[in-house]
Amino acid sequence: MSTVWYWNGGGSVWMVFMPLVWIVLLGLFVWVVVRLTQHPMDRGSGQGPRQSPRETPEEILDRRFASGEINADTYAEARERLAAHRPRPR
Repeated sequence: MSTVWYWNGGGSVWMVFMPLVWIVLLGLFVWVVVRLTQHPMDRGSGQGPRQSPRETPEEILDRRFASGEINADTYAEARERLAAHRPRPR
């Protein structure tokens, strides 16, 4: 009766191969679930989400002046306008 189950010994190969197939499928399933539940900003970084603090208008203006995007006159005028429109503390 053993020849019916193993068909000339070929069944022993499947007995080793099938657990490997299930392990690979289980690993693939876990990988897919992790990838789908991961936040898009986390992908590829290996770290948690990083949110940079929001720049104030003055910081943006300072950065643009420092990088040479705007000249000194434009910088001074924009600083004055920002100061005029800044809410005053009570």
